Amino acid sequence: MTDGRAYWARQLHDAWGVEGELQELAGELDLNFRVAARDGRQFVLKVMRTSSDERFVEMLCSAHAHIRSRDASVPVPDVVPLPSGALWCSRPDQDGVPRLLWLLSALEGREYASYHPHPLTLIRELGGCVARMDRALADFAHPGLGRELRWDLRRAAWIADHFDLIGDPDRRALLGGVLARHAQLLSALVQQPVAPVHNDVNDYNILVTCGADGMPLISGLLDLGDLVSGPVVAELAIAAAYVALDHPHPERAIAALVSGYHAVTPLADEQIEMIWPLLLARLAVSVVNSALVKAERPDDPYMVISEAPAWRFLERSVGIPESRMTAHLRIACGLPATNAAGRVRAWLDSERGAFAPVVRADLASAPVHFLALADSATPQDLNRMNDAEALALGPEVEGTDAWIGRYGEPRGIYTDAAFRADAYPGSARRTVHLGADIFMAAGTPIHTPLNAVVEKVAYRDGHLDYGGMAILRHTTPEGDEFATLYGHLSAAAMSHLKPGQRLDRGTAFAALGTPTENGGWQPHLHFQLVVAPDAMPTVWPGVADPDDLALWQALCSNPAALLNLADDRVAYRAIDEAKTGAHRAAHFASNLRLSYAEPCLFVRGWRTHLYDQWGRPYLDAYNNVPHVGHAHPRLAAIAQDQMARLNTNTRYLHPAQIEFAEALLARMPPQMTHVFLVNSGSEGNELALRLARAHTHGKDMVVVDHGYHGNTTGAIDLSAYKFNKPGGGGPPDWVHLVPVPDTYRGSHRGPDAAERYASAVEDALLRIEARHGRLAGFIAETFPSVAGQIVPPAGYLRAVYARIRAAGGVCIADEVQTGLGRLGAFYWGFEEQQAEPDIVVLGKPLGNGHPIGAVVTTSAIANSFDNGIEFFSTFGGSTLSCRIGTEVLRIVDEEQLPANAAVTGGQLLAGLRTLQERHPIIGDVRGIGLFMGVDLVADQATRAPATHVAQYVKNRLRQERVLIGTEGPADNVLKIRPPLTVDAGDIDHLLATLDRVLGETPCLVPGQGEAQ
Repeated sequence: MTDGRAYWARQLHDAWGVEGELQELAGELDLNFRVAARDGRQFVLKVMRTSSDERFVEMLCSAHAHIRSRDASVPVPDVVPLPSGALWCSRPDQDGVPRLLWLLSALEGREYASYHPHPLTLIRELGGCVARMDRALADFAHPGLGRELRWDLRRAAWIADHFDLIGDPDRRALLGGVLARHAQLLSALVQQPVAPVHNDVNDYNILVTCGADGMPLISGLLDLGDLVSGPVVAELAIAAAYVALDHPHPERAIAALVSGYHAVTPLADEQIEMIWPLLLARLAVSVVNSALVKAERPDDPYMVISEAPAWRFLERSVGIPESRMTAHLRIACGLPATNAAGRVRAWLDSERGAFAPVVRADLASAPVHFLALADSATPQDLNRMNDAEALALGPEVEGTDAWIGRYGEPRGIYTDAAFRADAYPGSARRTVHLGADIFMAAGTPIHTPLNAVVEKVAYRDGHLDYGGMAILRHTTPEGDEFATLYGHLSAAAMSHLKPGQRLDRGTAFAALGTPTENGGWQPHLHFQLVVAPDAMPTVWPGVADPDDLALWQALCSNPAALLNLADDRVAYRAIDEAKTGAHRAAHFASNLRLSYAEPCLFVRGWRTHLYDQWGRPYLDAYNNVPHVGHAHPRLAAIAQDQMARLNTNTRYLHPAQIEFAEALLARMPPQMTHVFLVNSGSEGNELALRLARAHTHGKDMVVVDHGYHGNTTGAIDLSAYKFNKPGGGGPPDWVHLVPVPDTYRGSHRGPDAAERYASAVEDALLRIEARHGRLAGFIAETFPSVAGQIVPPAGYLRAVYARIRAAGGVCIADEVQTGLGRLGAFYWGFEEQQAEPDIVVLGKPLGNGHPIGAVVTTSAIANSFDNGIEFFSTFGGSTLSCRIGTEVLRIVDEEQLPANAAVTGGQLLAGLRTLQERHPIIGDVRGIGLFMGVDLVADQATRAPATHVAQYVKNRLRQERVLIGTEGPADNVLKIRPPLTVDAGDIDHLLATLDRVLGETPCLVPGQGEAQ
């Protein structure tokens, strides 16, 4: 301890009788020390500035006690009294100057500023905590509350006198605009009811801790040093300013905080309207104050700690209209976007059926055609819709025929770059339709449903854009304004419409455009109702990001009323995920588990991405079944073609069976001559067991510990991953385990590891001899996957196979995980091991999602199995399965997927090893090609598995829309095995997201938390 800390430690002991170590905490003017007492308790010692008086300290102590007495759930620390019962005392500092001391209990957690992530659930919880604190303080009284503070937002005008400290003229202008808006609302602000408020809920005065599930929780609100009597709305605006800093979605963060506050203490309309300008005013005060401190105390880092993020947000705020932000906050609180919007919707509903027809067609009986991702395969490539697909969204129409496209429908058809957040195809995208569509013939006249004034006319000729587009503004009898938007109009109509032009109800003002002038679409009208036009951005979107759906649907309501239709007639009905989950739980066994703490519901797939019903893309770095990518068009075409012809079994001759068998054998070692076609890897391993026993007349099998070979009875008996789990019953007496050849966690790690692991087979053979058994064979995943993505040491399988064959057994290679080029440079895992098996089992990747498997073996083994009992698998080797399997093999070759696995796998391995250098939680990175494991450890020296971290990472990546799995005996190994179509952009995205998640606070090794 330094002399200063040692001195105050003695004062603490003399006053409170507490002995402990002191660690200095940041502070502006006071001294703050974290105290680790020898008896295990934690405290915070406050040594006040020399100018502090007892009245101020008494106010702070009383406020703490008052909050705790009113609401014990508010996470503020307790004041620890002295033995005399007093709450503070006076002690001289080292210069003999009296200082006031008081002691607080320490709260668990880290400062919000250094804790990541900041999910909206946490921010919403913070809003509720602040509201409960304000409610607890509401009846607190103290003379010191009336003091004047420069941080009081009613007095923010003082910063104008110091704008000269801001060197950048653009920044000075920005602050001037913020202050001008503040001046406009000041009279309303000073009329707000006042109450005691914390007045400084910033990101360093909030503590966060990690819950049992790894998700963050608010654990503390600190530092009442700026406590003052002021308007409560200022309290909320100050907290909102800091949760927005450097948040990836600041508008959502602010809305989450306000909604959490509103749920505890409802906000009035005028309060919600003040939040955004007051938030900006607080940040303006902060950056000017930082400039002052830098001028006065250039070496003080504490007072400028938020300066850079505050400037970043202020500069970003220029593009966020106040009207839209206020609407966003109102919507988050369950209110209409504006009061007028609520009245507009009510009036439209009351007039439903009385509006002039927008088109001359019977929309009441027109069919509704579904374009949602859950209902439509258009487009097949969810990253690029081709021209033919855009022209054939549904049935063709002629004359007055029509069909309707739904409002609020999440669609995959919006594939242009303008709909994506960035260039990466897996980025967030706008998918949800904000209007209703009326598909009719090109040239169909379009009428205004009621009197209107033309507000905007444009011709947007971009691919998949509107083509001709018009916005009309309307007024209700009460004087409330709303608007309608018409898209995909003819170019000619645009020349006849002018802003300000008045249109009478029923006027035909435009016509539907042809595909050459409507953005390339099948002719239709995009009809959109905007109930809060003043809250819209400069460019009005017709499609929304599903993560902002509540906002945009509140601004752009269902337009059914204006079409004289019921809302349900045109509204998308989302799949009820909770109901789906409940029905699954009711009808499926509980051990049929779902992946991830928050289950996924996917409706589409394309290459390396899966899509939920709202069109959100998830990078699939987990599923090895879609070996050549999700929804490969060649496989879809083969399946459709064959199903339209014939699908029968191997009791009939068919060229597809021969073609498939020959394609498999052409990729095998020359001694492999016979093929058995089955439905799955499980069935394949079951058959392999029978083949081994028929050939050797033995029963006993040698298997690798923690291996997995399928879910049939025989395959389970071979799978230590299953039978060694609680309730698994253990291995049958004819199954003999040998260790996993793990050179990171296993007992053998040196250059002789392969031989030493292989020698364990000799012990297994002795056990077989001791029980008077007879060896049938050895089975192993060539690269054990569920054991933790293990890469065996070079030569391991070759050495094992030699011992097994010398004892009269056969060698079975389970290639379900590693076959067909997943390892990049090696088409099969046994090739990497320079070993030649007697039986090879293939499974799920062979069909890319179609149920198919194969067992390939030698003629001698196949002949031994021909004992007079027919082997037949009803669906194994069906004509459909054979054609799909052959096509998968062709795709692997023709698209050069093994080469891609080698290149992208090398990129992934290098990136993971870079992360290993940055994150001590990574103990080992191992893999070849696109078979990769990341072993997470709680301690590098002991290699203790960090299971809790692995589960956190897996579930956090799922929240970030990246899918991986976990494996290993301790379930601490991140399993990464994407489809072989993965590209460099996918790998970059995976690595960047994993890097961010591994850097989050809950990923710290246990015991590295903090208390304050």
